[in-house]
Amino acid sequence: MTSADPLSLVGTTVSEKYEIERVVGEGGFALVYRARHMVWNRPVAIKVFRALGDLPPDRRQELVESFIQEGRLLADLSERSAAICQARDVGTLRTPDGRELPYMVLEWLEGRSLEQVLEAERVAGVPPRTAEQALRILEPAAEALALAHKKGIAHRDVKPANIFILGDPRGDFTVKVLDFGIAKVVQDAQRLGGSFAQTQGVVSSFTPAYGAPEQFSRSHGATGPWTDVFALGLIFTELMTYAAALHGDDLTQLAFSSMDPRRRPTPRTYGANVPDAVEAVLRRALAVAPDERFRSMGELWEALRSAMSLEPLRGFAAMDASQSSQLLTALAPSGQGPYTVPSSDPNASALFRDSRPIQQPMVGASATGPFLPPPANANGHPTMPAANGMPPMSPLAAPAPAKSGTLVAVGGAVVALGVVFIAVGVWALKFRGRETVTDDKPVASVVSSSSAPVAPPVTEPPPPTCPEGMTMIPGGKFFMGSDDRKDEEHERPAHQVTLSAYCMDTTEVTVAAYKACSDRGECKRAPKENEWVGIDAAARKLYDPLCNIREPEERASYPINCIDWELANAFCTAVDKRLPTEAEWEFATRGSDGRKYPWGDDPPTKGGFLNACGKECVAWGRKHPDPDNPLAAMYPVDDGFATTAPVGSFPNGASPFGLQDVVGNVWEWVGDWYAPYGADALTDPKGPESGTERVLRGGAWNGSDPAWVRPTYRFKIDPKLRSHGIGVRCAKSL
Repeated sequence: MTSADPLSLVGTTVSEKYEIERVVGEGGFALVYRARHMVWNRPVAIKVFRALGDLPPDRRQELVESFIQEGRLLADLSERSAAICQARDVGTLRTPDGRELPYMVLEWLEGRSLEQVLEAERVAGVPPRTAEQALRILEPAAEALALAHKKGIAHRDVKPANIFILGDPRGDFTVKVLDFGIAKVVQDAQRLGGSFAQTQGVVSSFTPAYGAPEQFSRSHGATGPWTDVFALGLIFTELMTYAAALHGDDLTQLAFSSMDPRRRPTPRTYGANVPDAVEAVLRRALAVAPDERFRSMGELWEALRSAMSLEPLRGFAAMDASQSSQLLTALAPSGQGPYTVPSSDPNASALFRDSRPIQQPMVGASATGPFLPPPANANGHPTMPAANGMPPMSPLAAPAPAKSGTLVAVGGAVVALGVVFIAVGVWALKFRGRETVTDDKPVASVVSSSSAPVAPPVTEPPPPTCPEGMTMIPGGKFFMGSDDRKDEEHERPAHQVTLSAYCMDTTEVTVAAYKACSDRGECKRAPKENEWVGIDAAARKLYDPLCNIREPEERASYPINCIDWELANAFCTAVDKRLPTEAEWEFATRGSDGRKYPWGDDPPTKGGFLNACGKECVAWGRKHPDPDNPLAAMYPVDDGFATTAPVGSFPNGASPFGLQDVVGNVWEWVGDWYAPYGADALTDPKGPESGTERVLRGGAWNGSDPAWVRPTYRFKIDPKLRSHGIGVRCAKSL
């Protein structure tokens, strides 16, 4: 409960009609009081913007006028929509110590914020909402925002704490959107107070846990209705998953999560079962670039309803670009310049603005299957190709992000954070964790959301980055392995794994990269021959020419192969990297949503996603016969490469994080010794400390069974074995 009264207003009367009863919310820029309308004898909320009183007199009046203008806008909106918190009055008051401060009178709300609702339901074990249920609870807020957008008004701080629920959130309820116009007032206050000039940056007031890329860095463009679209997309994801859609423990991590093009925070990314059409709409709403999103809430909501085969709502219409541009120019924070509607495409109001497909999270690559002949599995199918005389090999095997808090809740609302961004990076002025402060009665009734005070700039270290040629894999949770009875026993059981962030090579290590290491004397030279127990002269004659190091110039961009585990490990160490763990490899390949293959659940039987065995591979096998290990096709097409392929040749099979060739081309060594899975949840597992067999992942160019290229498929093998079908990809800790 908030009880301190820094302004000493409790017990006083404002404007001869509002009797101040108590403080119910406090933020860096404003206090919220419960008051009683003395004529109507009804409670109201009064928000007093105390920070404005600290400005010089010549600047204070300018901001008071801006504040009153925002009050008019809110009053106009709230008259047109019952889903917007009603503005009752606006004016200025004088505190006992003589400061003149602007205030706004708002309707008193009895209920809880959506933030509080979600937390209570999560703690109580209530299942997350379906897409239809999420649509239902957000629809009143979406209608209110659509109305604002049609009038050229952007909220710029949409978050669960600013969506207030009156009634039963799973039954009959009413929704109110809070704090229209407040973000602009706070930005103007910061600017007039000198923050902008002192930092030579852009002062932005918003809640980082629901921040769009353009709020973290104006290099992405101006804020506008599309910023609200992004925020509501995040809330939709949170309703379906209970996961914080942007994950991170500080501002830098949240900024990266918001801007990372390889991992968009959609429901499916966090494991929710969502129809393809709905997922596609939300991926567009959560696009990094503003001009790739829906331009307004009306467009987004009509697209969502269409994706769910629902009738359009009356009153939802796409925002007119010419009118909106003028209105948004007038409403832009002073000194920022006019907003621009992010697309001039006359067809931009269509569900998808251009012909490019909405990319689903993918994991996969353009390369390969097993390397030698396979033993049979329980179904009688070979588990992996093997070379002449090679003993049977048995298959082996193994992803949702950490929830973070970034808001300071006051009653039913949340205090936004003041943040400064400068050209060379992201710098936090003040960053506070989530903390809910409630009244002593079962009522969350404040309408308060204002910015934390701007403290002196604090230089934080730059965010961790990955070296060139590597891709950052954000930490998160996933279920490693498979519970599918059709999959191999070594892939079971599925068990939850939590990983820290790390880097992975975007492609398999190439011949050129390995040769450069050996030429510097930091790695042993790559072998030109295969080596396994029982290999004979016929097998050497057939398979040794496939060692790519034999033609270092012609095959410079091909994966290095014919290396054993020790050579692979030594290379990664020499270039200041390491072998990935099994868990890291699998998470980087399939993400969190439990898909069967890097690109989804459909097997690669039509080709186009990877370099496995197609018509070209079978033809090579006929020309170079191995009677003990005949090649068979995984798909009935020619993929263009009879054996290995240059890395990155199959971009359609890229993982959700953008890794190329994670399945196919060559199997990849990982760091773990082999051991069967257990059912316990693990954090950053590294496998057993010792063993006799190492693990391979990913399949190779001669793979005929789609099972070999499942991200969960494990292959255990002698670490001294060298084969034309085995290569490496390195990882690096952050």
